[in-house]
Amino acid sequence: MATISKKTIPANVKLSLPAIASVAGEAAMECYGVVGLAPRPSFVDYLPKAIQKGLAKEDYSKGIYAIKSGKSYEVSVYIYVAYGVKVTEVCFEVQKKVKYVLENTFQIRFAAVNVYVQDVKDLEEA
Repeated sequence: MATISKKTIPANVKLSLPAIASVAGEAAMECYGVVGLAPRPSFVDYLPKAIQKGLAKEDYSKGIYAIKSGKSYEVSVYIYVAYGVKVTEVCFEVQKKVKYVLENTFQIRFAAVNVYVQDVKDLEEA
């Protein structure tokens, strides 16, 4: 039986924030009770609809926001939760799973995983 040895040299690896968001989004969508990812509310959401026309382009794939703060990363997850599930449990599971998947995928520690419920939706609506 042959063995393979591999030596690695520590290097500075730069993570892209969209890569973090992609992995976090996949992990969040696998959690029970999550109906979908929601866009983060912005200033434009609070303007009257007549003023928004032509300004806001809703992009529901942008439900994960990753930022680098100092030497660590923080992730915010914006979700829609299914009607009839315990919202606190869904948030806790999303937070736990996203943090676990990100830390195991990228081999770095994430300072925070914030979960924001934007709406509760009936499964027939989603």
